[in-house]
Amino acid sequence: MALSPSVQNAPDWERLQKALSVEAERGFSDLVGREFRFHEFLERQFQDPPARLATSDRQRWQNLAAEFGKYPTLTLAQRQHLVAESRRVLLHSQRSLEMRSRSVREPLSRRQPPTVDLRAQVPPAQLRLDQPLSEVRQIGRRGGDRLARLGLYRVQDLLEYFPRDRIDYARQVPIAQLEPGETVTVVAQIQSATFFNSSKNKKLSIFQLTLKDPTGRLKISRFYPGNRYSSSRWQHSHKSQYPRGAMVAASGLVKKNKYGITLENPDLEVLEHADAPIESLSVGRVLPVYALTDGVTADLVRKSVLAVLPASEQIPEPLPKKLREKYDLLDRPRAIANIHFPPDTDILELARRRLVFDEFFYLQLGLLKRRHELKQAGELQLASSQAQRLTIQGQLIEQFYHLLPFDLTHAQTRVIQEILGDLDKTSPMNRLVQGDVGAGKTVVAVVAILAAIQSGYQAALMAPTEVLAEQHYRKLVDWLNLLQLPVELLTGSTKTRKRRQIHSQLETGELPVLVGTHALIQDPVNFHRLGLVVIDEQHRFGVQQRAKLQQKGSNGICHVLSMTATPIPRTLALTLHGDLDVSQIDELPPGRKPIQTTVLAGKERLEAYDLIRRQVAMGHQAYVVLPLVEESEKLDLKSAVEEYERLQEVFPDFRVGLLHGRMSSGEKDAAIAAFHGHETQILVSTTVVEVGVDVPNATVMLIENAERFGLSQLHQLRGRVGRGGDRAYCILMTHPKASPDAKQRLEVLESSQDGFLIAEMDMQLRGPGQMLGTRQSGLPDFVLASLVDDREVLMLARDAAERVIRKDPTLERYPRMKAELEIRFERMLGGAILQ
Repeated sequence: MALSPSVQNAPDWERLQKALSVEAERGFSDLVGREFRFHEFLERQFQDPPARLATSDRQRWQNLAAEFGKYPTLTLAQRQHLVAESRRVLLHSQRSLEMRSRSVREPLSRRQPPTVDLRAQVPPAQLRLDQPLSEVRQIGRRGGDRLARLGLYRVQDLLEYFPRDRIDYARQVPIAQLEPGETVTVVAQIQSATFFNSSKNKKLSIFQLTLKDPTGRLKISRFYPGNRYSSSRWQHSHKSQYPRGAMVAASGLVKKNKYGITLENPDLEVLEHADAPIESLSVGRVLPVYALTDGVTADLVRKSVLAVLPASEQIPEPLPKKLREKYDLLDRPRAIANIHFPPDTDILELARRRLVFDEFFYLQLGLLKRRHELKQAGELQLASSQAQRLTIQGQLIEQFYHLLPFDLTHAQTRVIQEILGDLDKTSPMNRLVQGDVGAGKTVVAVVAILAAIQSGYQAALMAPTEVLAEQHYRKLVDWLNLLQLPVELLTGSTKTRKRRQIHSQLETGELPVLVGTHALIQDPVNFHRLGLVVIDEQHRFGVQQRAKLQQKGSNGICHVLSMTATPIPRTLALTLHGDLDVSQIDELPPGRKPIQTTVLAGKERLEAYDLIRRQVAMGHQAYVVLPLVEESEKLDLKSAVEEYERLQEVFPDFRVGLLHGRMSSGEKDAAIAAFHGHETQILVSTTVVEVGVDVPNATVMLIENAERFGLSQLHQLRGRVGRGGDRAYCILMTHPKASPDAKQRLEVLESSQDGFLIAEMDMQLRGPGQMLGTRQSGLPDFVLASLVDDREVLMLARDAAERVIRKDPTLERYPRMKAELEIRFERMLGGAILQ
């Protein structure tokens, strides 16, 4: 790796990320390059931030430069944190500069056209926040009925119906500098105005204007479908409003067609002169875009909002003045008024920042309040049951350590100490352990399970799928049977007789450990003395599902240890798990080699097949993963069943197995057992192998239609190979019609093995809902806030919420804030977090 400082102010983003990635893969050892050590290279790079970055971002670069100057003296954990933070800052900076380059042009070529302040034109009216919209004079009964289709009934409902987007017409651009894809306003002189009917549609009339300014000419058209617009009387009347020589302001999207540059169906306003202020609601200004439905037009919503805007002064302010001043926040009434119709973009940004802060703040406040209440309730119940602590030192744990055929990593040891520290407290544990695929989370969980057992309690482990539950069950049987501890498995496929036996042994306390799926909460399962719940891939369970298992604990309370192999960016972790303590197993066991990852097109398929043949001939095994079970006519994608049949012909000398979610539990078990026992050498599967299938001998993962998967999911699948210490390979095969952007996205996996960086990139590219799977993610329904773009505001909101909870966890001193919190959680998360 050649490390030399860039002489250009524009960073080589790919090179910087590559340097950070290689340093992480080599164990944060401060690599030596041709000219510089790793830390010297990064220190020099961050000392010279791009000139066009915002001041706050430039300061972050300077801070990172100072931190890299101290890199040789940092601990391993501190180095890992610095490298991860540097990657995040680089991603944020690159995104910021790309957005700025799209929106900023030469200052002399752009100016904001003069516009009338719309709010000043609204006559004062005696409005109340709880006033029905149908009683507002400018809206009326008909408008009120239509707005009700959007769930808007009162004045306050409409004020808090924020725009989902904006069209920026507040930039006046000379004709010669128009660029396709931009939204602009052109102020020019009318040279001609004509009407004609479309040759393809007699009922479509087209009004065409030719405009001229000092830099050039522009032809624009507006379209009028319907018979009434084809009459010569209407056309003459309309054309007379645009006389030759008059000045006109035209706002719209710049497009390029076969005739040249134009504005797409623009909004128009004739002006008294070139510098006259624009009065129109839709020309020359930042135009709010609201979510609509059938029968509700954009104009109706905009005019209605404008009519009730004076009532924004009555909006209550829940945040104390000192808190607003500390975090430099606009007051809420001003923010709400300016999120709709701001006089300029600066006040719009301040308004949005305050309202985004509110969304994050009340979420964090609710999560922290819930954590405080759970701990307080747990302390009382644990105290009353005289079982204040689990025994964290004992014979079972020591025996388990001696049984392990390997040494724990430093990261595993650190996380175990954090867990045992929780179990030694009088309040119940509520901790999330994050770790990459193969990091050794199950071993950590077993130590917690043994602490519960040696303290006289039972433990339950819940997994989202039968495959994963069975995988955990087999591991626990291998370990705990050596300690003379029975383990049972309860899933939807468990036979009735066995199910009754398990229920009986749980109630008597004979069974100390139960592994299962949703059946643990769906069945009438009663534990004798449940002390610990372990939830794997916990983001796949809803809040209420997790709580239901937790309530089966002794006296309705127990310790909870959640695990996930899906690395989650910090912003997402705070949003989903702000009420949890978080540990990271950020170190893989020794001997795990990086998985060689390659993106191939369909025409290069034979290379992938040759690799599989070579590896299987050497005694190894291979996975072939597809996105579908059966062939789809709508989506021209390969299916698992179809590919299974085809690959038996491609590899006649090898045995091919099939695994997918529609198979019965017995069929799945047989398929996994055959692959595990080397009876089959190639396993064709859907994403059911994403978690839970552990075959150390597998060294090849071929993923078909890889562009259909998210980066985090591909990283999870990749982690199924290379678990035995041999060199492993992951082939990402793309569809012939895959876009260049999709292929470029997959290249992230070629260059990095770091699950947290991949998760960050995945969230930036697809958004948090797509990354997690919206249905099961438990992700709050934000109106304005973005976990990708508003990270800094989230961190401020978290800090503010922590300060408030430390000062007054009951919020009795802040009655308005408490009332607002209850309303928002009911709206955002259905009240689940406060239950």
